[in-house]
Amino acid sequence: MLSYKLTALKGKISPATVTRGATIGKPRSPDSTMQEDFDAPARKRAHNLAHDLVEKLTQSILLGQMTPGDKLPSENSIVQEHGVSRTVVREAISKLQASGLVETRHGIGTFVIERAPEQGLRLNVDTALGVRSMLELRLGLETQAAALAAQRRSEQQLLQMRQALDDYQRLLDNNDSCVEADRRFHLLIAEATGNVCFSEIMQHLGSAMIPRTRLNAAERGAADLSKLGQLANLEHEAILNAIKRQDPEAARAAMWLHLTNSRDRFSAQG
Repeated sequence: MLSYKLTALKGKISPATVTRGATIGKPRSPDSTMQEDFDAPARKRAHNLAHDLVEKLTQSILLGQMTPGDKLPSENSIVQEHGVSRTVVREAISKLQASGLVETRHGIGTFVIERAPEQGLRLNVDTALGVRSMLELRLGLETQAAALAAQRRSEQQLLQMRQALDDYQRLLDNNDSCVEADRRFHLLIAEATGNVCFSEIMQHLGSAMIPRTRLNAAERGAADLSKLGQLANLEHEAILNAIKRQDPEAARAAMWLHLTNSRDRFSAQG
């Protein structure tokens, strides 16, 4: 009797019954399923690589390493320098074009273009009160930037920061303006965060970042800007040392001290 039931049941089982709930219609080949599994991570990696390349090129433009009119390296050069595919380079260039940073001239190359002036942010830093307000803004922004830079900076970025401070001191010793070197140091910290938003905001602040140059003569009074510059550079060195040690909390504290001291130096003005 048991043998009869098994035989009858066997006759009712079909391939469709066995695969019901698993596959309807023509079964998918194992090769096509595996290919989709491989393609998805590859597409994601290409997108991430393009994003990283966009950030690197954007930083170079915002920091003035490439200026309006400069031609970007050729596609082959970018592929070799950054170790990415041509597809990644083309996607990155497309994103830079959409951001209004570059334009491609067919048959010639891709060039950095002049950015349209921003209209949304107007900051008055021509008075002592305005200077203190700017420094309070920077306290929130740059303390976090210093902490992130300590975690993420590269050796090349560290060398560039060192050069900026060496230039600052040389110019100060010669009684020359050290504003450009000062601003460059702070922009390099923003770049080392790896977050382009920090660089964008710092770039937007422009020369207003360096307050001692913005005060008019009446507001500045008898302030010795050379002495203030020396004090500021000692604080810069403390920031750089913390970033070099990759100590984010020390970098945050050093930047906080630098900016609060800068604010206090102007407390007697106005």
